Amino acid sequence: MTGKQQHVTIKGRKDGLVFVLDDRCPFSELLSELEYKLENSHSKLLSGPLVHVHVRLGQRQITEAEKDTLHNLINRRNLVVQSIESDVPQESAHRHKVLTGIVRSGQVLRHEGNLIFIGDVNPGGSIIATGDIFILGSLRGMAHAGEGNNPAAVIAASHFKPTQLRIADAISRPPDEWGIDDTMMMFAYMKDERMEIEKITHLYRFRPDAVEIYKGE
Repeated sequence: MTGKQQHVTIKGRKDGLVFVLDDRCPFSELLSELEYKLENSHSKLLSGPLVHVHVRLGQRQITEAEKDTLHNLINRRNLVVQSIESDVPQESAHRHKVLTGIVRSGQVLRHEGNLIFIGDVNPGGSIIATGDIFILGSLRGMAHAGEGNNPAAVIAASHFKPTQLRIADAISRPPDEWGIDDTMMMFAYMKDERMEIEKITHLYRFRPDAVEIYKGE
């Protein structure tokens, strides 16, 4: 781990330990670094009396499965997870505001939280949200999801032809480099610090906390 950016910070306090996890790196990197520290550089934490651990996620939102993974990784020997907390309010994490209309050239639509926009975003128009952006219409302007450093946010649209995409601090490649042959329903997301584009039907693989699969009667 020497020379690499540290994504896991372990701090002591009166009632135990606080694990501060970077909210900007891939979740898999967090797990790898956390496991390394518990097994190597911080292995002395695994000896002695019972220690309560409080995990701080910052602006990161995680699924129940990811919470279970953290519990299983940390709960060993004398370490016991007492809390896993995010700065994103739980009641707003999955709530979506629904708006309708047209975002014309020169206009900017801003929203705090997740947004479902029924309408078109024309070239020269911009739609910005701190959470996810789902557009039931044409996205032909700029969309910025996860404003304020939420790399877990996604951008989806029925007609996907944006001039530019942004998620958190990342800016998309030029549209002609995405390799999209048609304008089917697509979504953009961050993977290993790089923006990727997928068919909307694959959204459940990236965000199992946000969607459920319909399996018929």
